[in-house]
Amino acid sequence: MPGVDVSIMGRDFRLACEAEHEAKLREAAAYVDGRMRELRDSGKVVGVERIAMMVALDLAHTHLTGSGPTSLNTPAATGRRLQAIVDLIDAALAASPSSPAAAVQLQIL
Repeated sequence: MPGVDVSIMGRDFRLACEAEHEAKLREAAAYVDGRMRELRDSGKVVGVERIAMMVALDLAHTHLTGSGPTSLNTPAATGRRLQAIVDLIDAALAASPSSPAAAVQLQIL
């Protein structure tokens, strides 16, 4: 299985990952890195291991309770939804170039 190199809090990690999941893994690593840096910079928690544990517990709590920001509200998720809309429009235009307005049906993604 191919590997992906990511950096979290200045530490490099090589993770096994299929090619089609690489972008999501990098996005997840960047998210965790950002959360850990925020907690470190707040000065409330000291030590990389403690910071990692606190972020992991917070992410697990958010996942299990459904509270907090959802993945639908991240910039990356918004970009993916917008790209999906562009792809739908392109496909509709390619299928019926003489009547693009009639061919385009947008869905809320």
